[in-house]
Amino acid sequence: MRAVLMMAMLGVALNAQAESPDWAAYGGDGRGQRHADLAQITAQNVDRLELAWSFRTGELGEGFPRAKDTLTFEATPLQIGDTLYFATATGVAFALDAAHGTQRWRFDAAVDRSRGYSEMATRGVSYWRDARASAGTVCAERILFATIDARLLALDAKSGQRCADFGMKGEIPLFEGIRLNERQLGNYQVTSPPAIAGDVAVIGSSIGDNRGTDLELGVVRAFDVRSGKRLWHWDPIPRTAKIPADAGNAEFGEIEGQQAHWTGAANAWAPFAVDVQRGLVFIPTGSASPDFFGGMRPGDNHWANSIVALRAASGEFVWGRQLVHHDLWDYDVASQPMLIDLDRDGVQVPALAQLHKTGQVFVLNRETGEPLFPIEERPVPQDVVEGETPSATQPFSSLPPLVSHAKVMPEDAWGLTFWDRNACRDKIAALHSEGIYTPPSLAGTIERPGYAGGSNWGSGAWDPERKLLIANVMDLPFVVALIPRAQFGAQADSAEYEQWEFARQAGTPYGMRRHLLDSPLGAPCTAPPWGKLVALDLAHGTIAWDKPLGTSRDKANWPFWYIDGAPNIGGPLTTAGGLTFVGATSDNFLRALDSANGAEVWKMRLPAGAQATPMSYAVGGRQYVVVAAGGHAKFGTTRGDYVLAYALPQSPAK
Repeated sequence: MRAVLMMAMLGVALNAQAESPDWAAYGGDGRGQRHADLAQITAQNVDRLELAWSFRTGELGEGFPRAKDTLTFEATPLQIGDTLYFATATGVAFALDAAHGTQRWRFDAAVDRSRGYSEMATRGVSYWRDARASAGTVCAERILFATIDARLLALDAKSGQRCADFGMKGEIPLFEGIRLNERQLGNYQVTSPPAIAGDVAVIGSSIGDNRGTDLELGVVRAFDVRSGKRLWHWDPIPRTAKIPADAGNAEFGEIEGQQAHWTGAANAWAPFAVDVQRGLVFIPTGSASPDFFGGMRPGDNHWANSIVALRAASGEFVWGRQLVHHDLWDYDVASQPMLIDLDRDGVQVPALAQLHKTGQVFVLNRETGEPLFPIEERPVPQDVVEGETPSATQPFSSLPPLVSHAKVMPEDAWGLTFWDRNACRDKIAALHSEGIYTPPSLAGTIERPGYAGGSNWGSGAWDPERKLLIANVMDLPFVVALIPRAQFGAQADSAEYEQWEFARQAGTPYGMRRHLLDSPLGAPCTAPPWGKLVALDLAHGTIAWDKPLGTSRDKANWPFWYIDGAPNIGGPLTTAGGLTFVGATSDNFLRALDSANGAEVWKMRLPAGAQATPMSYAVGGRQYVVVAAGGHAKFGTTRGDYVLAYALPQSPAK
């Protein structure tokens, strides 16, 4: 009898090991590592992957006036048991059978379709289990998701019905106390899922950039997951001239405090990370308004462009570190913080790794904020327009940057032909470039890396066995020009700048225009690769490998498909099978690379652009890799509404 019992227990253990731990939060869990501890799929068998199932949402932006220009499908599903959960930018949440991709429920939040949203993106949903509730109780398991019309909803995970005890009939409006502009409702949104810390949901916001100085306030707020009651809020910009030290803004000077009465944004729009053991939530913040002229917001502008640690239960400020002073380049902290443990002289140190739009990687002690790899303040260019006072220095990590910081010179010009290479040479010669942190100018400044990164919201993935931080990055220079107010209208209406993006920056002496530094044929004026996958060895502080990521296919006409290293937006996934999966590129492929050396070992043609981060799980003894393929309007990739799951072929039934 004992032997039978032991065998039964062993069978239970083996079956448990065949399944994956749930992918219960954006990034896998609250730590943001984007790593699946699954090894069924390896470099030796990945070439056998096949489409296991496909699901179409039917959500292509119908009825939204700006969907053509802004709609994306950036979702990374959650996996809880045998169910997947995700939402679309149109405010529709889905639950799918994880083994077959069939719909279990669909919930439509009835997002206001009349607004012209500055962003149409939703990266994920969040999951919470009520430890006080009995199994099977309605809303004991909840799916929380936020909408682009700024509401936070709680749904019963089993049925998709609203949790009536949360807020008002299952939702909370997020407009309260943020200085709402009634004429620009589509510019205040939420695009990343709330972070769940115990029974607390912590959420930021997305704010349309560069409209003016007095934009909406970038407050971070926390709510009780059971009741929806607001527990605390934290504003990265203090609102009084007298700054109490315990507010975490002691470095904010008197002048800065006065200006902060009207300065807006500095909002936290990227996903957060949570250290459950220490009760901390880590907040990456964006730029104070507006991004490209800071004369109306003198000083360093703490705590914009920072990584900040708050007590999840109370919102108490614990520590902060600013990664860009007095931002003039739209260098938000756009990536989710990654919580890892590093060995320092035989001691495991709790670390936070922060990727950045500049291509830098900052690694800090997550208990104190102190650097684990040194950070140095270095002098930066100071040639500015009248009324601007830049920071004399900027923080530089001692870790190698993942993209170039070099100035762009005429001899760097690149082109598909001799003709457009010469055109690029002339264009570069007429622009201002002193390398990274060159301030915007009237004549036009080359910003490298551009405002999209470096690294962006897709963040990186962690290989715990090899101690590799693996990240997809872009190296695309942009041109940014400031426009004297009296000339703004004429330039905005001029056919000469028809393809440029314009921003009014109301309340300042200058508007702004920006555009990719490109040739007459539309190719970047600097040599490829414009996109790479890079592995940073955090055991030694060196780059282990970097490889061009993607090709020019789907953006360039044949025969120009051969260029390696394409622009990308999205993120990677690592697995215990030694693989890194990544879509992200402007060509329509999902790829697998060997995490040890970056060699491409598999790729699959997709029906649309995969500007989303893949995830992986196992059910029924079978490992799946899932990615959303819906394209990205601003990125110009193929549009679609697909969720695709890949797995190894099933053994024939006996």
